[in-house]
Amino acid sequence: MTGSTEAFGRRRFLGYVLAAPTLVTAARLDPAPGVLPGTAGDGLPSADLTQLLDLNDLMTAAALPTAGLIAVEVGRDGTVSFALPRAEVGQGITTSTAMLIAEEMSVPVERVRVTLADARPELVFNQLTGGSNTTIATYTPIRVAAAVARLRLLEAAADELGAPVADLTVKAGVVLDRSGRGVDIGALATKAASARTRQVSVRLTPRDGFTVIGRPHNRVDALDAVTGRKKFTMDLDVPGAEPTMVCRPPTINGRVGSVANLAEVRAMPGVTDVVVISTGVAVRAATFGQCIDAVRALRVSWRPGTAAGKSDESVLRELKAAELPLGLRPPTPVVEETFTFHFRGNSALEPNCAIADVRDGRAEIWSALKSPIVARQAIAARLGLPPGNVTVHVVEGGGSFGRKLFFDAALEAAEVSQKIGKPVKLMWHRADDTRQGRTHPMATSRVRVSYLGGTVLGYQQRHTSVATDLGHGLGEIITALAARLPVGDIGFSQTFFHLSQSMPYDFGVTGNLLSETDRSFNTGSMRNVYSPDVACARELIVDRLAARMGRDPYRLRHDFLRDGRSRAVLARAAEAGGWGRAMPAGTAQGIAFHAEYKSVSAALVEIDCRSETVGRPIRDGVTGPRVTKVVFAVDVGLAVNPRGLEAQMMGGVMDGIALALTSSLHLRDGHFLEASWDNYFYTRQWNTPLELEIIVMPGTSDQPGGAGELGVAASMAAVACAYGRATGTTPVSFPINHGTLSFTPKPTIPPVPPSPADGLDHAR
Repeated sequence: MTGSTEAFGRRRFLGYVLAAPTLVTAARLDPAPGVLPGTAGDGLPSADLTQLLDLNDLMTAAALPTAGLIAVEVGRDGTVSFALPRAEVGQGITTSTAMLIAEEMSVPVERVRVTLADARPELVFNQLTGGSNTTIATYTPIRVAAAVARLRLLEAAADELGAPVADLTVKAGVVLDRSGRGVDIGALATKAASARTRQVSVRLTPRDGFTVIGRPHNRVDALDAVTGRKKFTMDLDVPGAEPTMVCRPPTINGRVGSVANLAEVRAMPGVTDVVVISTGVAVRAATFGQCIDAVRALRVSWRPGTAAGKSDESVLRELKAAELPLGLRPPTPVVEETFTFHFRGNSALEPNCAIADVRDGRAEIWSALKSPIVARQAIAARLGLPPGNVTVHVVEGGGSFGRKLFFDAALEAAEVSQKIGKPVKLMWHRADDTRQGRTHPMATSRVRVSYLGGTVLGYQQRHTSVATDLGHGLGEIITALAARLPVGDIGFSQTFFHLSQSMPYDFGVTGNLLSETDRSFNTGSMRNVYSPDVACARELIVDRLAARMGRDPYRLRHDFLRDGRSRAVLARAAEAGGWGRAMPAGTAQGIAFHAEYKSVSAALVEIDCRSETVGRPIRDGVTGPRVTKVVFAVDVGLAVNPRGLEAQMMGGVMDGIALALTSSLHLRDGHFLEASWDNYFYTRQWNTPLELEIIVMPGTSDQPGGAGELGVAASMAAVACAYGRATGTTPVSFPINHGTLSFTPKPTIPPVPPSPADGLDHAR
C-alpha cells in the first residue's frame, strides 16, 4: 500500500444518517477556512497558476459546502438510490457513480439506481456539469454517504442477527454473520433508518481493497441505449405537449421585423399555433413534419443580427488588432509563429430540445441541462414568475461537450408555452443549431520560444479569441471565490484561462496571456474551451524547436517535461506506437503531450498525405489526409471505470482529428454556411484511424483526475505535428482544409415559394 493510499484509507470522514422512514445517508465535508484545495493560504502564484490550483480545484471547492445535501437511500426492495446532481450526456457518470456506491456498500452495481436530480437551488454551485469535474467533485462525498449507509446496515443487522458488528460482513447486498446466516439490506432499510439526523464517523475502503472501483465495467444504460428503450427529452410523453419548431433569422441573432402571412400559416394542416417570440416565429403542430411545412411557408421580414456583414476575414482582422504584444524580441535565436483556428460547431448528436408546460402561473420544464439552477433562474426571469414556481427536470442527453451548458431551447419552449397557454415539445432543426447555436470561437495563437544552444530560455504565447460566453454558471463560481484566488483583478475569461492552461515543459521564463474581443457571436466550449488550440500551437512550436536544435521531437519533449509522470505517459505512447520507425515518403508520425486537471496524456499519430490518399474520391465527403494510426496514453490518477475512460479517449481522438483536418464553420455576411452534419465534416468512417489503441496507465494517485476533455488537445496537436512532418510544412490554419469550401452553401431562409433546396430538407 502506498503512503498516500494508506493515509486516505485510514482517515475518518464524517457523515449523517438523515431522518427518514428508510435509511438515507449523506456526507459532511468541510473546506479549510480561507483556503482552496491545492493552495497554501498565503502562497504567491507562480507563472503557471495551475501548479497552485486549477479550474477543477475551484469547482470542487465551490461544491463542497453543499456536499451534505446529496444523499444515498436504501429501499425496502434492496435497491440503493441516488439522485445525481449532474447531467448524464453520454460521458458515463451514472455508471461511475453507481460503481462508487457499489464499492462502499458491497452491493452489485445492478442494484444501484442512479437518477438525475431536478434543479435544486439549495445546492448553489453543486449542480453544474462541466470542466471534467463530476468524478473529482463527487468522488469523496458519494463514497462517504455510501459508507455511512453500510455502517448503519451493519448496526441494524447486528441487532437482527444477535452478533457483534465486527463479526459481520456485507456481500452482494446481503449482511452475513460468521455462521453464514444473512439478511438482505432491503429487509434492514427501515430498521437502519433514524427518527432524527445523526452524525456518524466512517472509514472508506482503501485502494488496495477495491473490488469495483478501478475495474472495467459496462455502462449501466448500455442495453437500453442500443435497444431504443432509453428515454431522452423527445421520448417523454408529457400530456398535451405537441411538436414545436421555430423559423429563425438568416443572420446570427437577427430579430423578427414583421410576418406577412400569420393567418395563412395558422390555417395550414395540423398547425395549432403560430406566434412571434424573441428569437423568431414559433409554430406548434400535430407533427414535426407539419411544423417544417409551416416554417417554410412563413414570410418574415428580419432585422439585422449582431454579426451582420461579418466574415472569416473581418473577424481575423479584429483578432489581429486585439492581440497582446509578445514583448521585445530577444537577441538569441527564436522560433515564432501565429496560428489561426476557425469557428467550429458545437452541435450535439441529439438535437437541441426541451418540453415546457407554462400555465396558471407555474412552469414545468424537461430538458438535458448541465446548469439547471441557472436555467431555472433565467426561465423564471423570462416568464416573470417567482423562481419557486418553476420546476426543472434534468433529462439524460444524447451528447453535449459544452453545448448543454446553455439552455436556449428550454428558454424558448417556456416562452412559447406561456404565450399560447399550452404545453410544447420544442426541437431545433439541425441547421438551427449550426447557424444560430453555440460555436467554438475563432482564435489566433502567437507563440515565440527563445533558445541558445541546447537550452530553452523562454516561452511566450498570446492567445486571442472571439469572446467565450461563460454565462452558464462558471462565471458565478469564479465571482463567488474571486477574493480567494491568487489571480489579481482580472475577468471571468482570463481567470478561466489561467486556471486551465498549464506549461508542462521546463522552458525557462514562460508566459501565456489571453485577449478576447467581439461579443457578437453565440460561443461556447466544444469539449474544451481554450486547451485544444493553445496546446496545438504549443506542440507545433515544440516540433519546430526540435528541428532548429537538431533534436528528435519525442526526445526533446521527454527531456524538457517537468515531472516523471508526464515523461512516463509520453514514453509509453512512443514505445507502443513504434516512434521513429521508417515511413514511406508522404507519410509521417507525430507526437504530442497535454496535461490538464490533474491528468496527463500523450498521443502518437501516423498520417498519410500522399496524393493518391488526399485525392481519393469520397461520395458526399471531404477528401484530404488520412490518419492511419493513433496510440493514446493517459494517466488520470485513479480511473474509476477504465472502460468508460477508454471510450472517452476514443471520442477525444475523433474530435482531435476533426479539429485538425476537417471540421469548421465558414462565416459569410453574418451567417455560417454549414447547415447540418451533411456539410459540417466531423470525423467520418473514411478518415477514422485504421489502428487505434488507448492505453490507460496504472496511476498511483488515490484520487481521480479530469478526463472528459483530455483526449482532444493531445490528439489534435499530434495530427497537426504529423501533417507537418509528412508535408515538410508546418500547418498554421485549422482545420487544414478550411480554405477549400467543399460544398455548395444552402439558402439561409426558406425561399418563397418553398423549395426542397432549402436548409430544412434533412428533417424530413
